[in-house]
Amino acid sequence: MIAFFANLFGYVLNFIYNVVKNYGVAIIIFSILVKVLMIPISLKQQKTMKKSAKIQAKMKEIQFKYKNNPEQLNQATMELYKSENMSPFSGCFSAIVQIVLLFAVFYLVRSPLTYMKKIDENVINKYSKIIHENDLSTNSAYPQIEILRELDNVKELKNKKTPVEANEGNESSEEQQQVDEKIKDLSEINDEELNNLYINMDFLGLDLAQVPTKSSDWKAYIIPILYVITAVISLRVANSTQLKDKKVSKEEQEENKDEKALTKPEDDFDPMAQMNKNMNMMFPVMYLAVALIAPLGLALYWLMNSLLMIIEKLILNKLLKDEEEN
Repeated sequence: MIAFFANLFGYVLNFIYNVVKNYGVAIIIFSILVKVLMIPISLKQQKTMKKSAKIQAKMKEIQFKYKNNPEQLNQATMELYKSENMSPFSGCFSAIVQIVLLFAVFYLVRSPLTYMKKIDENVINKYSKIIHENDLSTNSAYPQIEILRELDNVKELKNKKTPVEANEGNESSEEQQQVDEKIKDLSEINDEELNNLYINMDFLGLDLAQVPTKSSDWKAYIIPILYVITAVISLRVANSTQLKDKKVSKEEQEENKDEKALTKPEDDFDPMAQMNKNMNMMFPVMYLAVALIAPLGLALYWLMNSLLMIIEKLILNKLLKDEEEN
């Protein structure tokens, strides 16, 4: 299913690229388009989360009341959901759809030759083999990005003389002998294939095919750093939304006089809040570690996704607030 959507999105990204002729700009436009299409799903999920937060007080009461009777607990829980016009699985579908779409886009950006350019897998494997056989690059977790990064070097290999031509010109050429040892199967390099493989990865003076940790250019760290900043802000915005919903739930719980008698002091411990606190400390480090070893094209997509997620959350919160007030 993920590969199907990645292939489908590939047609869209390729169309945008053919119009703007720049991979970075195409990624930005494509990211905005995907996020706009996902707004209805995100809105539905946000509404479900708010509804779930509002019934937490009643849910705790039921859980405490029927803690020794699982059958009654399940029955009372289903009746609560029915009375609130909710389903216990209402948020699952939206979450699954979002995860599938996000992974599909990740597949697409990670393997643009397969999903965007629709290049035959045998052709991709051939040039990946040529790159490694001639020591142009080491093993990479992103082989298709590696091909795009080393495409100019592959063209140089093709333009060098073959061993036969070299012997006719200069039999003692040490340089040519070294080239002869490294170059294998040069006859397989095809100009038409090279042209089909080409993607303009230059974006604001940055090569989106390069990996920051393998680059000597300090500018290669700009996109990963911006990504980490926006990812942390996005996480904080999401957590603040959950805290606001929980605050509403607590206020309703305090208004319920029976709840005070039923709820034990240890119920005040909030595992979700503790988990969010741990995430806020761990995730920035994880974001930075991943971004530094990923190609800049992938980091640019992550940056745009985090930035758009912040904007989306703020807009949805405003829409839901206005809806509640009206």
